Amino acid sequence: MKTLKNCILPAIVLFCLASCQQSSTKNGNNKTMDQATIPDSNNFKQTIDGKPVHLYTLTNKNGLKAAITNFGGKLVSLLVPDSSGKMTDVVLGYNSLKDYQQYTKNGMYFGSLIGRYGNRIAKGKFTLDGKNYQLAINNAPNALHGGPKGFFTVVWDVVKVTPNSLELHYLAKDMEEGYPGNLNVTVTYTLTNDNALDIAYKATTDKATVLNLTNHSYFNLNGEGSGTINNHSLQINASKFTPVDSTLIPTGKLEPVAGTPLDFTKPEKIGARIDDKNQQMLYGKGYDHNFVLDAKDKGQHLAATVVGDKSGIEMQVYTDQPGIQFYGGNFLEGGDKGKTGHPYEKRTALCLETQHFPDSPNQPQFPTTTLKPGETFSSVTSYKFSVKK
Repeated sequence: MKTLKNCILPAIVLFCLASCQQSSTKNGNNKTMDQATIPDSNNFKQTIDGKPVHLYTLTNKNGLKAAITNFGGKLVSLLVPDSSGKMTDVVLGYNSLKDYQQYTKNGMYFGSLIGRYGNRIAKGKFTLDGKNYQLAINNAPNALHGGPKGFFTVVWDVVKVTPNSLELHYLAKDMEEGYPGNLNVTVTYTLTNDNALDIAYKATTDKATVLNLTNHSYFNLNGEGSGTINNHSLQINASKFTPVDSTLIPTGKLEPVAGTPLDFTKPEKIGARIDDKNQQMLYGKGYDHNFVLDAKDKGQHLAATVVGDKSGIEMQVYTDQPGIQFYGGNFLEGGDKGKTGHPYEKRTALCLETQHFPDSPNQPQFPTTTLKPGETFSSVTSYKFSVKK
């Protein structure tokens, strides 16, 4: 019997170890529940339009990591610790450049730099200095996010790389995607030691143009692919918003959020009022609205705070822009499988895009988005992470 026990016990231990290892693996991708990882940089090495594409990983002194590709300036991964110290990837994305090129409906925007004009322009038309311009209609009947070949599709030039920062540059040529002026844009990603991802934008032009730069990262603070964000807590420091028509173009009015499902002046669960029979919610199929931030000065201010209900991860969004677009992932359809093999389904991520207001070139009462020769557009947005206590 003693000999038999000596044989059986090691076998049981080996079986248990194998079972644990097998149960912790997701969809054959060799990623476990306990450890988020950065995609293999070799999967991003390619030449597009004669320019090399790579994946760059930034790290701060606390071990946070951000992976960014110069294809579209996309934030591919962002690893931050949850309440138990487990590193969690909080942004949606893919494991290879091929996947980003393949998923062209929703996935083309994941983590991307957006320009020349983020958000919508009504019917793709605007007038500047007495001249009419017509843009491509890629979100019928409107233009969206700079057009079908906006900044999210181009290869950015890498200017400088340090262990915690990446500086990118792009020259958008005169009349590219229908916009006037040769526009020089520099964007610098910095992973700071106080656990913030800073995105600094600068731009100049040789001809009057319109400009609205932002980043289109999709966040799930419980971890990408982990399910709904409707139980996340959200606060937006905005007492007004810009109501939209049925095509999601602002009506031109600023209306109070009070008494509507868009009131996030105090922390609220995102899904608590998402099915309210409110016309704005019906137009957006949920949340897809620009909020008018309450800040009184032009400096950086706290715009929004989100907390993951399972992870305890808190994200604060700071900006110097007048607005922020809150999008609740209403148009994610589940066809795209992300980094851990999970389909990205409806409302499994949210976007908080710091910006000027949609359709500002056609709304003179909105803060101007016109950039003229001799002027420099400069802006910084920070996504700061901590654990909710």
